[in-house]
Amino acid sequence: MTNSDNTTRIEHRIDTRERAGKNRHSGGVLWFTGLSGAGKSTLAFALEERLFRMGYQVYVLDGDNIRHGLSSDLGFTPVDRTENIRRVGEIAALFADAGFICIAAFISPYRDDRMAARRAAMGNFHEVFIRADLSVCEGRDPKGLYRKARAGLIDNFTAIDDPYEEPEEPSLVVDTSSSTIEESLGILVAYVTSAFTVDAR
Repeated sequence: MTNSDNTTRIEHRIDTRERAGKNRHSGGVLWFTGLSGAGKSTLAFALEERLFRMGYQVYVLDGDNIRHGLSSDLGFTPVDRTENIRRVGEIAALFADAGFICIAAFISPYRDDRMAARRAAMGNFHEVFIRADLSVCEGRDPKGLYRKARAGLIDNFTAIDDPYEEPEEPSLVVDTSSSTIEESLGILVAYVTSAFTVDAR
């Protein structure tokens, strides 16, 4: 028996189509995955601001921010990473169901975890691979994390002593090794305006 066996789902009285009509765009999850230093957070918050100014209902869930609240009880072991992404996937799905474009910016190194987040979103999931080679990310190292990981001060660091499994069929690839922030942002905005129109689904 699970904790949900004695509970009953209650349906909302406002359906997805009504929310999309009011917002003038459909809801969904834009899941940014990539190595630390690839530019996920930078692009997520820039995209949030741009889309908000354009009239979209949009919100960012960021890996570091979540670790200060919802997942402050979790570490970085594979089991904890999986639980972190499970929690975020469920929350992102709720935002999408509410009609928001939820931008989730997480390293999320394991394909199975990203697939679970996709299932939670029930078809409103767009996996965006923010690509940058390890050498590029390590050269940027905005938080000094690679330096600490190489010195043995951080365990289970993605791409150093823990694997990163690249997306096999992402909805979109944004290569920040060869594109500027503005160029990358332009690619993302174009994707959103195409994929999230009211009749996109």
